[in-house]
Amino acid sequence: MRFTKDHEWVELEGDVATIGITAYAADQLGDVVFVEVPEPGKTVKAGDGLAVVESVKAASDVYAPISGEVVEGNPALGDTPETVNDQPEKAGWFAKLKIADKAEFDALMDRDAYEAYLGTL
Repeated sequence: MRFTKDHEWVELEGDVATIGITAYAADQLGDVVFVEVPEPGKTVKAGDGLAVVESVKAASDVYAPISGEVVEGNPALGDTPETVNDQPEKAGWFAKLKIADKAEFDALMDRDAYEAYLGTL
């Protein structure tokens, strides 16, 4: 699993990356009440808006940490958005992408680097 400074995580299996937000981000958002996930076929570049998450505190974009084509959005979040709070780094994922460039994944922070980054906030 790799991480961004914007608190997204990426888990890679073959050439498909699962993307979500970290436990830290979910905690900062508060209770999630709505999630909009991307449709399959959407192509994104790293840094593009990928999904939208709304909580009792704010609405936020979830940015694509890597480039690729959406192969699946997580439809369960439409009915149970609280999964983002309950299991942010498991069942609370937003999308799966067929990655365009593995080097983008390799450039992200590993968990130790991310934890060190959180210590600076």
